[in-house]
Amino acid sequence: MKLSKILHGASIVTGFAGVASFLVAVFGDAETTFGIMKMDALACAAILILIAIWTAVSTLHHMKLEEKGELI
Repeated sequence: MKLSKILHGASIVTGFAGVASFLVAVFGDAETTFGIMKMDALACAAILILIAIWTAVSTLHHMKLEEKGELI
């Protein structure tokens, strides 16, 4: 399996996890979400979404490298 496909799958899973944790943090319990404070849950959701964006960019980079035949 190509590395770009693995990165693409990881990006999708991380993005869905970030969006799901954001929605639970916003619309969930008033004080705590997942046993942590709401602001911490929102920060974790933002970090997950940033990781998803970073892996999406690295997927594009690896796709270009695979086009040229330069495998890492």
